[in-house]
Amino acid sequence: MPDGFWDIFGLIERGGFVMWPLLAVSVISLAITLERLWFWSRLNSGREKTRIRKLLRALRNGDRSRAEECLEEPGGVYDQLARKMLEEGPDDAIALESIEDLRGTTERFSGILSTIVTASPMLGILGTVTGIIQSFELLGGARTIVDPRDVSGGIAEALITTAAGLIIALATLFPYMIFKTQADRALGRFEAIVTAAKQGLGPTRNWSVKK
Repeated sequence: MPDGFWDIFGLIERGGFVMWPLLAVSVISLAITLERLWFWSRLNSGREKTRIRKLLRALRNGDRSRAEECLEEPGGVYDQLARKMLEEGPDDAIALESIEDLRGTTERFSGILSTIVTASPMLGILGTVTGIIQSFELLGGARTIVDPRDVSGGIAEALITTAAGLIIALATLFPYMIFKTQADRALGRFEAIVTAAKQGLGPTRNWSVKK
């Protein structure tokens, strides 16, 4: 094994049992971040943006055949909404129902990332408390302390878990905010698709998305 691997394993061992749940949430955070990066990179690619602009133009002009040509199968969330508008009409109830279903895709795992941002520092504080308790038990015990490293081990545990919890929270916070911003932008594009469909395929009605 590379030396770096053993260094990380040794750090986890020095940090105590709290480091294991911190390791677990860090792996979950990394996996979700990579999945969301892949999702949004595909949805925001230059080719995808060009295709959606063509789709919006076709919907505004009421050109059903052209709009259907712009759709991909099965396609992303924008394709699914546009297809619904073409098949069932740009009705308010249908639009709102479709968007609520698609929001689950654009906001996927956001609750988990938010929980990790909140829970990681708390786990770090838990490790801090257990490390300090360990040190005070040694200082207040009947056994004479010969090696100062016995006490410093508890202090190290406290510092390591605190640092690990904060690092994980910060490393998760920035992707979480980026993905939240992307989901809000997607909501605006949903509204643009429905508005274009109403303009070209049906009567214009007052319609808005509750953010």
